[in-house]
Amino acid sequence: MNEYEEILKNVTTFIFDYDGVMTDGTVYMDSNGDPLRTSNVKDGYAIQLASKLGYHLAVISGAVVTNITKRLNVLGVHDVYIGIPDKVVKLEEYMALYGLKPEQIVYVGDDIPDIPVMRRVGVAACPADAAPEIRQICHFVSDRPGGKGCVRDIIEQTLKVQGKWMTADAYSW
Repeated sequence: MNEYEEILKNVTTFIFDYDGVMTDGTVYMDSNGDPLRTSNVKDGYAIQLASKLGYHLAVISGAVVTNITKRLNVLGVHDVYIGIPDKVVKLEEYMALYGLKPEQIVYVGDDIPDIPVMRRVGVAACPADAAPEIRQICHFVSDRPGGKGCVRDIIEQTLKVQGKWMTADAYSW
């Protein structure tokens, strides 16, 4: 088992940035001028499976993306924090709320505002198309870009290391 797989053994919590991680970073505008984003169904499958298996899941985003909460809640992500100017403060509040230690947390980010949070968790991960400064500090860089399966990649790898991938829970939504 390599070092990366070893640190995944302790993970109980997945925290994600939203734009550029759960989406490809493209923002479309509807006819009313409201922003729309797309997400990946395979990422969604992995998120709901992790939720079903009892992992803590959260999104901490600096963007004000009010229309994401409903989809994330359906997938089992009930801790959705948007419009957060200081992600470290929210991370510390979240850790206190659930009694978490840094080594239990994977944080997946893609750009400069994620650096302070990524330095405080046990596993820093990012999509393939993350900013170079982010890739430099990560324990894991997915070979998949944001919004195109990087969320599933990190969840799947964690569940495999922990022996929870392809169990009976995997065959239903």
